[in-house]
Amino acid sequence: MHRRKFLTAVSIASTFPFLYKEAFANSFVNPNENIIKPPKLKFGDTVGLIAPGSNITEDELNESVKNLEALGFKVVYRNDILAKHGYLAGTDERRASEINEMFNRKDVSGIICARGGYGCARILHLIDYQTIKQNPKIIIGYSDITALLYAIFQKTGLVTFHGPVGISTFNNFSKQNFADVLLNPSSELILWNAKDENENNISRKSAVIRSGKATGKMVGGNLSIVVSMIGTEYDIDTSGKIIFLEEVGEEPYRVDRMLTQMIQAGKFSKAAGIALGVFEKCEPKEKNAEFNSSFSLTEVLFDRLFNLGIPVLYGMSFGHITNKFTLPLGVTAQLNVDDQTLTLLETAVH
Repeated sequence: MHRRKFLTAVSIASTFPFLYKEAFANSFVNPNENIIKPPKLKFGDTVGLIAPGSNITEDELNESVKNLEALGFKVVYRNDILAKHGYLAGTDERRASEINEMFNRKDVSGIICARGGYGCARILHLIDYQTIKQNPKIIIGYSDITALLYAIFQKTGLVTFHGPVGISTFNNFSKQNFADVLLNPSSELILWNAKDENENNISRKSAVIRSGKATGKMVGGNLSIVVSMIGTEYDIDTSGKIIFLEEVGEEPYRVDRMLTQMIQAGKFSKAAGIALGVFEKCEPKEKNAEFNSSFSLTEVLFDRLFNLGIPVLYGMSFGHITNKFTLPLGVTAQLNVDDQTLTLLETAVH
C-alpha cells in the first residue's frame, strides 16, 4: 500500500493558498453500532487548542502553536488557556466550558489538547455531550486525555483519537502517521510493521506475548486511566475489541496491579486481542531489583496476559515516546502478532 508523503504536502501547503473545508456535511453514522466518524482535516483548517488537564506554561503554549502551524493549520485558543488552579489548567468549569465551546464553534474543524498531566476525569460530568454529538470533530491527545477520549466515545459514539498533543515532538514518523489517519484516510492502512524499522525509524524492542491474529474495533489508552474508568458510566465495553494500552513511570508491580484489576473486572474476558505500546520507564529501579527481587516488565506482561488465550503484542510505537501512532477509538483494525503488524481496516474520518 502506498502512503502519501505528508512532509512534501506540508511544504506545498505553505507555498500555495490554504485549502478550506467545504460546507459541513452530515456525519457518517454506522447504524449498527452508532459510531460517528468526524470530518477529516485539511491544510488551512482552523484547529482549537485546549488545556483540559494540567496547566500549561506560556512556553508550552507557544510551542504548541508553532507545532500545529508547522503542520499547515491555523490555531485558535481561549484567552484563559494559561489559567492555573493548583496543578490544573484553571477550574473544572473553565476546562469543561473550553471543550464545549470548541465543539460548538463553527470555525473550528478539529481539537488538539496541549498536554496531558491530570484533570480530565474531574470534568466529565460537565461536558455537553449533546453538543458534541451534533458537532462531531476530531479530538486528539494521549496520557490523561484518555479519560476525555473514553467519555466522549462512550457517551456519543464519536471516534476519538489517541495521539500527539501540542507539545509532542512532531518528527517525521508522527507527522506522517497523523496525516495518514486524519488528513489522507485510506480504507486499509498499515499503522505499524515491526519488520519495517529502518523505513519508520523505530527504535524499540517488541515482544510476542501470545501469537495469533485479532480483528475488532480498537479502544484503549493509558493503562492507569483505563483502569480508573472501570465502574464508572464512562467505561467502554471491551467485548470483541482490540484493547491498546501504554504506560509511563510505573514499577512492574504497579503494572501487575492494574492488569490484575482489568482481569478481575472482566475487561479481557471477551476481548479480541491486546496491542501494547511502549511502557516507558516501567522497568524496576535498581534498588528494588536488588532488594525486592522484582519481576521485569516483560515477565509481568507474560504472567498476566499470556493465559488470557488471545493475541498479545508488546512494543508498538505509541505511548510516552517520540514516534507516535494516531490511534482511533471505535475503528476496526487487525492485529497480527505473528507478522507484528497493526492495520486499520476502515477510515477513521470521512
